[in-house]
Amino acid sequence: MVSIIIPVYNRYEMLKEAVNSVLLQKDVDFELIIADDGSTDELESGASGVFHDSRIKLLRLPHSGFPGKVRNLGAAAARGEYLAFLDSDDLWLPGKLAGQLQVFSEHPEATLVHTREIWIRNGKEISQRRMRHKRDGYIFSEAVKKCIIGPSTVMVRKETFNEFAGFCTDLEVAEDYELWLRWTARYPVFYITEPLIIKRAGNWDQLSWKYGQIEKFRIEGLHKLVNSGWFEKFVGKEYQQVAELELSEKCTIYAKGALKRDRLNEAAAYQSLAEKYAVRGKKPLPE
Repeated sequence: MVSIIIPVYNRYEMLKEAVNSVLLQKDVDFELIIADDGSTDELESGASGVFHDSRIKLLRLPHSGFPGKVRNLGAAAARGEYLAFLDSDDLWLPGKLAGQLQVFSEHPEATLVHTREIWIRNGKEISQRRMRHKRDGYIFSEAVKKCIIGPSTVMVRKETFNEFAGFCTDLEVAEDYELWLRWTARYPVFYITEPLIIKRAGNWDQLSWKYGQIEKFRIEGLHKLVNSGWFEKFVGKEYQQVAELELSEKCTIYAKGALKRDRLNEAAAYQSLAEKYAVRGKKPLPE
């Protein structure tokens, strides 16, 4: 069984579209857990009357505003061997789940399978021609630079998800980036080149756009891992060095941006971090 988790907060109309895209998945045994982060819109009163399918479970939670925490609580209630996540403003295309299960069947060693996305912003498709990063195998060196695995694209083994204790629960944004860093440092990932996700962005409330930028949150997630020595402890010193170098570069760029905006204290703090984690002699990682 595949357990699907949709975290949602006040997006009743978009949620219905996301749910319908799940119900179009054929030839797959699944359950759908809607993890409601304390919604106050129509979802609060209307969900039980709309989602009649017996495979759908509504999990009502007190509002936290932390999507990682909401996804983790949904995963804790899951009964499936595999977990798949879908953001409430995204859509799956037919065959998404079946295609990923086929990869797992063909590659018993696989722990994570993700797919290509179609990006839609304000109703228009966004070109991805410049997105030439590595997407399968050992991709930590690419994943540490930016988030290259979309939450709505993945199917993972629940056993491995639990091994990592799931998503970071105290990051409001970039909690997926933080988890994929830990995941790609330890395991290869598998990739389906066919676009099976529609990732939507627009003028509705999105956490990733709430602060105007998300790099600060990526820095925070990476800094926690680096500062705790997670990479050196679990995968090796060379991974720690790569992470430190990337953290230094990210902090340098962020400090320059803060300086341009006359946020002098912030610029000084990030420049100090950049200097602390500057490293030399980056070693190549396994391909």
